[in-house]
Amino acid sequence: MSRDAEVIVLARWADDVMEPLTRDDPERTWRGRFVPITGQWGYGFGWALEFEKMHARKGLLRHLESLPWPYPLTVQVLLRDQDDDCFGLWMFQEGRLVEVALARTERFHQPAPPTEDFEPDPGMLLRTDEDMPLPEQTPEALRDTRPPW
Repeated sequence: MSRDAEVIVLARWADDVMEPLTRDDPERTWRGRFVPITGQWGYGFGWALEFEKMHARKGLLRHLESLPWPYPLTVQVLLRDQDDDCFGLWMFQEGRLVEVALARTERFHQPAPPTEDFEPDPGMLLRTDEDMPLPEQTPEALRDTRPPW
């Protein structure tokens, strides 16, 4: 299934940690490779990755959690799925990457699919401060509990 998404990883002094992720690796559960983001003076300050398929990103956050970050509290992962109004922010809390609530946004979820043959859906991160009607939120008990990333 096609579904574009962008990922940006920001982390202080993490070049050695991120370097292996700049190469393709068929052993990973997710597909693709990060590209370094450099500033105007050539200093690196992050890494970016684009996905075009939902199944290609499975396990990305768990993989990032498992890395030996020199300063894990500086790690910020920005994720934007094709239906999101803006990037969502994931940061380490108690050793796990969790989505941090952003002011004036809400993640809306679809009901869980009928079988696990379907990829998990990340929902849509929508701005709540626009003059547009928002979708009805799916009750938590009816959502897919599998991680989409």
